[in-house]
Amino acid sequence: MIRFQNVSLMRGTKPLLEDADLTLNPGDKIGLIGANGAGKSSLFAMLRGELHPDQGAIDFPAKWRMAYVAQETPALDRPALEYAIDGDVNLRRLQAELDELEAHPDVGDHGMRLGELHSALLDADAYTVQSRAEQLLLGLGFSLEQMQRPVASFSGGWRMRLNLAQALMCPSDLLLLDEPTNHLDLDAIIWLEDWLKRYPGTLIIISHDRDFLDEIVNVIVHIDERKLKRYSGNYSGFERQRAAGLVLAAAAYEKQQRTRAHLQSFVDRFKAKATKARQAQSRMKALAKMEELAPLRAAAEFSFEFREPLSAPNPLLVLEDVDAGYPVLDGHGDKVGGKAIVKRVNFSLQIGQRIGLLGVNGAGKSTLIKTVAGELMPLEGKATLGKGLSIGYFAQHQVEMLRHDESPLWHLMKIAPNVREQELRNFLGSFNFPGDMVTSKIAPFSGGEKARLALALIVWQRPNLLLLDEPTNHLDLETREALTMALAQFEGTLVLVSHDRHLLRATTDQFIIVADGKLQPFDGDLDDYKEWLFQSKLGKGTDTLPAPTPAKDSKLEAPMAAPVDRKEQKKLEAEARQRLAALRKPIENRVKRLEEQMAKLNAKKAEIDAQLLEPSIYEAENKDKLKTLVADQAFASRDLEQLESEWLELQEQLEGLAA
Repeated sequence: MIRFQNVSLMRGTKPLLEDADLTLNPGDKIGLIGANGAGKSSLFAMLRGELHPDQGAIDFPAKWRMAYVAQETPALDRPALEYAIDGDVNLRRLQAELDELEAHPDVGDHGMRLGELHSALLDADAYTVQSRAEQLLLGLGFSLEQMQRPVASFSGGWRMRLNLAQALMCPSDLLLLDEPTNHLDLDAIIWLEDWLKRYPGTLIIISHDRDFLDEIVNVIVHIDERKLKRYSGNYSGFERQRAAGLVLAAAAYEKQQRTRAHLQSFVDRFKAKATKARQAQSRMKALAKMEELAPLRAAAEFSFEFREPLSAPNPLLVLEDVDAGYPVLDGHGDKVGGKAIVKRVNFSLQIGQRIGLLGVNGAGKSTLIKTVAGELMPLEGKATLGKGLSIGYFAQHQVEMLRHDESPLWHLMKIAPNVREQELRNFLGSFNFPGDMVTSKIAPFSGGEKARLALALIVWQRPNLLLLDEPTNHLDLETREALTMALAQFEGTLVLVSHDRHLLRATTDQFIIVADGKLQPFDGDLDDYKEWLFQSKLGKGTDTLPAPTPAKDSKLEAPMAAPVDRKEQKKLEAEARQRLAALRKPIENRVKRLEEQMAKLNAKKAEIDAQLLEPSIYEAENKDKLKTLVADQAFASRDLEQLESEWLELQEQLEGLAA
């Protein structure tokens, strides 16, 4: 059992925890969540003994073995496979002692200890450790050839996978994982989920991937208002419980404010009258004793939207018999050939398509995206771009391409030199870059803030084709949700590579898979893809893709056919989309007007409610004004109810059209 008792922690002048209590049971799988800077990583540091609470105590069994992911990876010449096995420190210690004894000239005098060591190594599964490590590294995306390469030859993201492999190789009773999915592709995440579900110890995960948390955890710990709040269930369960709690808290706060106003009104009116003095005194004591419920400190939700594209060519882009890959250069930098990753691509992008690009790590998803974006030229074949095509491209390493010695305003002025500065400031403010932050160097910004700036620069350019390659890296849950909502309403064409399944489900309606050097339609959903991964790439089975079935929606095949063969079908599909848009448009316009009216009425009602909370309104001289306010409040509530009823009916009509 892990127990936090009255724990307080300060980092500098900032309090992270104050008198926090929490109990976690052995075998719990816990998701640790909270706003950036709330103290999640500091809590991990306290569990590891690297930080000590300023007050209180943290207890868990001293015999528990703890494993966690190291943040640094030395540039070693040691093979990746051996580096992963090094995670089992006890096994390595036993092996080292055995090697030392066997090398000793008097090895025969240590027979008893040799027997003990061989028995201990058997208990530590030393004779299966290599195959276990290979399976683990295969699951995390390494090939057998890569396992023999030195650690120093891998990039930063792959070294973090090796550190994760070390943590998983270590036999442990408590496993701490801080954003383990940040450097993983979807296939590796699905494998890791399966591994963690079978982990027998106590697991604590910090993650911004809601689907990942939903699959694994049975407890959520939320760091909120410097307290540790425990919720039973997965992340979706937490959201439901928290929403219900906020509603109850809002009602309790409003009720308390009404009671306080009533008591204060009585005190103000009668405390000077001798006949009422005793009652006034008792009410003053009641006011003093009344617990002050904090107003709901619901953080302002971050949201944004993609502006309507300026043009809509159709098709946007056509690739015919294209080989996508990288040029091979000689010592002088001249092109002498090419290395094709995805071959014979016949692919067209039409207005309104929303495509999720699937494929295991290294299959060529990013290579294909770069070719569509024009960052890589086709090695073979022909690429035809529609007139007026405007591409918004977010690469995995987009954040690193920003000028860290310049400000958000500088970056936006580079692409909009003729726009008034105030307009640019207002736009950046809508992306949570307020005040001095707009003109500050971005070097000290968090990874999430830099990713948000990169997104803002794309949104400004009003693209009609969005190419997003892992856009959620570094984004917290709130910003991920804002991106999901914005993409769901984007009016252009979308091609998305992401390990965030919630984002893929909410924003795409067809999948294409890159596998075995080919681009093919994937006739299924993410659950089908998960099953295929376990049958093929992550287990024993065939690599053959599931064959398309007639029962599925045939539009999944649309991008793959040559445009010449599908011309008539594309025309029919475009006409169907236009008819649907014509039906939706008047309903959407009415919904928008209703929302504007409801916003005005809500503001008016809030103003009336505020006036009714004023004690002075209940004075005798304000009797007429009080009657008017009560009547206005009733009318506003009635009108709001009517508008909301109509709004719900229209939403049902829109859902019916979508179906």
